[in-house]
Parts: sequence; C-alpha cells; structure tokens
Amino acid sequence: MSHIASEIAGLREELPSSVKLVAVSKFHPASAVMEAYNAGQRIFGESRPQELFAKARILPGDISWHFIGHLQTNKLKMVLPYVSMVESVDSEHLLGAIDRWGKENGRTTDVLLEMHIASEETKQGFTRDGILKILSEAGNYGNVRISGLMGMATLTDDESVIRADFAKLVALRDEVLSDRSGFPALPEGFGLLSFGMTHDYRIAVEMGADIVRIGTLIFGERV
Repeated sequence: MSHIASEIAGLREELPSSVKLVAVSKFHPASAVMEAYNAGQRIFGESRPQELFAKARILPGDISWHFIGHLQTNKLKMVLPYVSMVESVDSEHLLGAIDRWGKENGRTTDVLLEMHIASEETKQGFTRDGILKILSEAGNYGNVRISGLMGMATLTDDESVIRADFAKLVALRDEVLSDRSGFPALPEGFGLLSFGMTHDYRIAVEMGADIVRIGTLIFGERV
C-alpha cells in the first residue's frame, strides 16, 4: 500500500463518519490525486484556478472538488463549472460575482463564508459583523447557497490559541442557529463548519468541525 493510500485508510478509520475529509491536493500532480481516489477518497481541495481547471478536465467525473483558496472574480469560469463547493468566499464582491455567474449559467453554487479568526492580518476573511450582515441579506443571492462558515486558525503550536480561534467559528454558527428570525432566507441546511488542517485537525474534530482539510499528511510536502 502506498503512503497516500495508507494515510487515507488511517484517516477513514480515525475520523467520525459525520466529518467530511477534503484531501487538499493543491501543488500535487494528478497522479497523486488518482492514488487517493483509488483508495476511496472522493473530495479534493484546490486553491489555484488553473490547477483545478487542469485536473478537473482529466480526472474522474465523480470527484467532488472544493475550492479553498482566494478566488479572483476574473477566474470564476475556471472554477465554478467544476466545483461542488467554494469554501473560501471572503468578500461581498466575490459572493455577488458568484451569484451573477450562477444566474447567467443556470447554476446554484454551495459556498462557505470565510471568517478571519487568526491573529495574522495576512489571512483573508470576513469579520463577525460582516458575516452577520451577509447572512441577514442571504435572500439577495438567489444562485448561491450559503451552507456555513470556514476559517483557518493562527499558525502556532500553542493549542490554546488554536482552540480560541476555532471557538469563534463555533460560537458564531451557534449564535445564528439559536435565533434564525434575523436570517429568514438562510437555507435549511445552514450550519456546516470547515476548519482544521494537518497540524490541528484533531482539535477541530473535537470541537465540532463538519469538514477538515488535510493535505500534507496525505500527500507529503508540496512539490
């Protein structure tokens, strides 16, 4: 059994059945994706439009692609026809552009709103208030399905910092679900949380993540 297949098998045993594994295949070749695919993995994450576009056209059609990086609006046509979810919607501008593309192409796109939870200012994402504003106006986006929230914790070995970052996502999701009256147009299934990567996914699972995004553990360091 290859390293990739072995790691996929190990994660399948470890992760609760309720947690979706996104195998982050960015910067790794299509052959590596196929190794994971042949081991039973079906959800993969990419962060560069050109790379996703190239892989999606040659790899099996039953792969569920998640876009997990910063997406520029001029690259939508390379991404939206192929993905099942954009996890990294980080601005009203991008959300509106995805909605307009959907209207023009007869598609509804599942998205997560990215919340800035880390201490690094370089990371993307909405503030808490920015997310609440978007959720209250969800009815303005007829071709976007806002399914939940996504975030990336501070890059640190301090577990208390990571937990505090993740707790911001959980608290905001729970706040919205506790009183939906201010968010009448939210889809019934709203509430998915995507957080946790190779170095912190066990903490994320413990804290209630629905989706974890794991790349290095599965595929090794980027090539």
